[in-house]
Amino acid sequence: MSKNKKELFRGAATAIITPFSGENIDYKALGSLMDFQIDGGIDTIVVAGTTGEAPTLSYGELEELFRFSVAHTKGRAKIIAGCGCNCTERSVEIAKTARECGCHGLLAVAPYYNRPTAVGLTEHYTKIADTSELPLILYNVPSRTGVNIGLEVYRALASHPNIVGIKEASGSIAVAEDILSEFGDDFDLYSGNDDMTLPIMALGGKGCISVVSNLLPSETQALCRMCLEQNFTRAAELQLDLIPIIRALFSETNPIPIKYALSRLGFCDLSYRLPLCPPTPQTAGLLDMILEVL
Repeated sequence: MSKNKKELFRGAATAIITPFSGENIDYKALGSLMDFQIDGGIDTIVVAGTTGEAPTLSYGELEELFRFSVAHTKGRAKIIAGCGCNCTERSVEIAKTARECGCHGLLAVAPYYNRPTAVGLTEHYTKIADTSELPLILYNVPSRTGVNIGLEVYRALASHPNIVGIKEASGSIAVAEDILSEFGDDFDLYSGNDDMTLPIMALGGKGCISVVSNLLPSETQALCRMCLEQNFTRAAELQLDLIPIIRALFSETNPIPIKYALSRLGFCDLSYRLPLCPPTPQTAGLLDMILEVL
């Protein structure tokens, strides 16, 4: 990456769930989950992302969540705050709050439902990045947002000093190749799909923002470490070992399966905010079988 930008993290970052107890965030459970991550070698935690059911959190809850996360981890892990939504002004306000709460970075998904043009995406991200000195990672996940962040947007944003990375979750290796080929000096690339961590890191990616690490933090961090050390033979073995649980965790909409798995292990209540709901009996049975052999 260019010298005028700082690397936010490398290796595995956990996109952590938001545990609920009744109508409220369960901070006791969240603290235990964060400790589990840190004890497993995770040094970066993403809060209020897709896995954290961010669209259902109020502004007040987001501020409370950011403050708790920074205070609880006490410098043991970097906290990246999800600030992306389909309203630019709301994203800007969340980014300001994250900075005031002491978060270390921002993750902003492309605006969903609006389906902005390349010009709109560029202006959206520029406004967020201009607002806060925190390093910002762009998040491309067209299967959820209905819009793809194209190369023309990355070209327009490449020189912004606060935009440091891309979370790529389109599911296309070709897209990752294009980003690394053209923007490897401008952005750090992170896999947003657990089943593509190794191939993206083999091409030059710096890590992953992971769902499976909620359950298997040490294994996910070990996979990334092996890739960074270019031990791709051993990394491939571990990636393939993880595939059954990864597929089970995405057999229904994330975070439905991962929250169920964590509840079965006693980390949290099985509680979601609508429109998300508990898994089907088939998914629950599949997860139960996998958890028995972990």
